[in-house]
Amino acid sequence: MKRFYILAAVLFFIPALLLAEDRSIPLNEALRLALEKNNLIRAAEYEKEAADHGVSVSRSRYLPRILLDESFSSTNSPTRAFMMKLDQARLSENDLLINNLNRPSSTNNFRTALTLEQPLVDLSIGYGSAMAERDAEGKNLSLERRREEIGYRLFSACLEAQKAEAMLEITSRAVMDAREHLRLAKVRTEAGMGLKSDELRAATFLAEREQQEITAKNKVVLAGMRLSLLTGGTGGETVRIREKIIPPQLKLSGREVLLLALKNRKELQEMAKETEKAGVAVKIAESAFFPTLYASATYEMNDRDTPFYQDNNAWVVGANLRWELFDGMRRGGERSRARARQNAAGEYLLEQEKEIAFQARESLLQREEAGKRLEVAGAAQMDAAEGVRLISKRFSNSLAAMIELLDAQTALNRARATVVENEADYAQATARVWYTAGIFLKEVMK
Repeated sequence: MKRFYILAAVLFFIPALLLAEDRSIPLNEALRLALEKNNLIRAAEYEKEAADHGVSVSRSRYLPRILLDESFSSTNSPTRAFMMKLDQARLSENDLLINNLNRPSSTNNFRTALTLEQPLVDLSIGYGSAMAERDAEGKNLSLERRREEIGYRLFSACLEAQKAEAMLEITSRAVMDAREHLRLAKVRTEAGMGLKSDELRAATFLAEREQQEITAKNKVVLAGMRLSLLTGGTGGETVRIREKIIPPQLKLSGREVLLLALKNRKELQEMAKETEKAGVAVKIAESAFFPTLYASATYEMNDRDTPFYQDNNAWVVGANLRWELFDGMRRGGERSRARARQNAAGEYLLEQEKEIAFQARESLLQREEAGKRLEVAGAAQMDAAEGVRLISKRFSNSLAAMIELLDAQTALNRARATVVENEADYAQATARVWYTAGIFLKEVMK
């Protein structure tokens, strides 16, 4: 049975080692790689870039538009044929004869026009630019939020990897202890002082610990592969953090954490920008009630036979005032809808403030809880280790049964694992406080 478990461990674990290349880097380097190469951050950067271009696009509406048109027409319509010849400066006395006016022959015209349009008064342009600017500011905040999120996820993954390595160390130590218990049981059996059942029980206990060691080794590999993904890798390699992450200290009071959260959390700032955008949308809807004024200038050439050529040329300069006086109440409905969305955005903002304040208080309570649990777990580990020492002596002197020793050893193994988990939880809880306060990268990158 023992050989079977060892063979299973080899067959299960060796392929993972062959596929995964190990790479060891410091924590700061891992954070730098994650912030530079993570696909989610790069996607947020492209979204910010697109929003910045959107600002340029909206502002370009202030500038004149220059259009070049080339059109061809052929007609025997009396009025159009007459106007074509007039535009081409080809109108003759023969064309003014009544019969020729009423029934003209077909006439062709190539019209080339160069037109300039310039907005003079259009309130929607300014408000559209303001909307684009708010959107760009929101995308920048989204990028910063994504950076905080990825940094926090990487730190959490580092803690998981560290915990996996510590658990592997604990399970390996548990295997060694189980082997020692099995050795003692065999010695006692050979000396005629022990029971065969104790030896079998110890062998089963060892097999269980060896299975746990197999699982722990696999978790170490998977944790390293997760770190590789977060740092921009493909997942075909494993990344290890060189230094041990110790639970960081927190020098902020609860009130300071709450104030920082309301000030720095990018989600809240994004929601504020959405509220501002909703306000601008109301102004855009209201601008539809006002007139627009555009100036235009056109230079045109008309030719009977050749495009982009001229039998004659002309120019037109003018301005156009457009004021929509009645539209079936459409603009009023658009304005009401925009105001309703503005009110909704304001309510979302208030709810977000409450949620962030709750998260800040929650993270502080969770950190306090994690610290107390770590203290209790440390004391429990010491007690469990002393219990194993005492029962081991009693077992050597035939004063305790093997089941008592194995139960004590199980309690010690569990206590060691609990300490490792609580250490990771305490570090994670502190990082959570920084994250909810919106200062995670600032604190970790110090």
